[in-house]
Amino acid sequence: ETAKLPKLCTPIRISSNSNAVEFNGIDETSRATGSRWGGVQVYMAHEAASVTAKKPKFRRIKLQLNKMMGLAYLTDELIQDASALLTFTTGAFVNEMGFKMDDLIFRGSGAGEPMGILNANCTRSVAAETNQSADTILWENVQKLMTFNLSPDFIWLINKECLPQLMNMERAVGTGGEPVWLPAGGASARPYDTILGRPIAYLEQSSKLGDAGDIMTANFKGYYFADKGDIQTATSMHVNFTTDEMALRLTYRLDGQPMRASALTPYKGTSGNTYSDFCLLAAR
Repeated sequence: ETAKLPKLCTPIRISSNSNAVEFNGIDETSRATGSRWGGVQVYMAHEAASVTAKKPKFRRIKLQLNKMMGLAYLTDELIQDASALLTFTTGAFVNEMGFKMDDLIFRGSGAGEPMGILNANCTRSVAAETNQSADTILWENVQKLMTFNLSPDFIWLINKECLPQLMNMERAVGTGGEPVWLPAGGASARPYDTILGRPIAYLEQSSKLGDAGDIMTANFKGYYFADKGDIQTATSMHVNFTTDEMALRLTYRLDGQPMRASALTPYKGTSGNTYSDFCLLAAR
């Protein structure tokens, strides 16, 4: 509940007697005729004309639970002197696990942990504009990040240090320009919570301004998040019996990865352009 991203993902609950789940996913990399759904094609068949057999192409998706753990040692005196200490300590670990979950979904390596959207093969990188200055965000960047996202239901993930760039963002008008994000009341009014009609989520795990991942569009319905239920808590007075300390252990089992294995080539579009559930602005 303390994490922001898992609740946005497509959930996969793994049963109590299993540590992994495998299922078929559509292996679709292009929307060109003959490639949709991985190879399905239909024809306008004239009388007595033959039709080529086609079928979908699948790929195996495996989610293997990995264990996240937290451990603390608490002296018996501390526990007795502060009745709320155990609850407070447990809450601190729970919040840290929520933070770690968001970080893994955003930038996990996929090796013994979830595959993060920052490192996934399906994530679409949008190049900076020609001669764009370092550590800037331009109106043209924002337009392209929206254009190349597959879904109309995406959100914006932004490092909060990008705010000054959004506030100063302008659209060229003749020889001048006009602000495109500040509200009608200018600096006296509350900044918008949206860009181009889609909500903004300020994520602490987003990259710093100027690095890939500082601003991106993300549709987390295109991300599978698997777990095995709630955080498990256990205590023991036997681990450090000689020092009179109670061991507090918290474990949570999870995995995740994007649904698509690669970005998608559109049916009609500029050569080389691809679309994805996750589009980030390249480093600049």
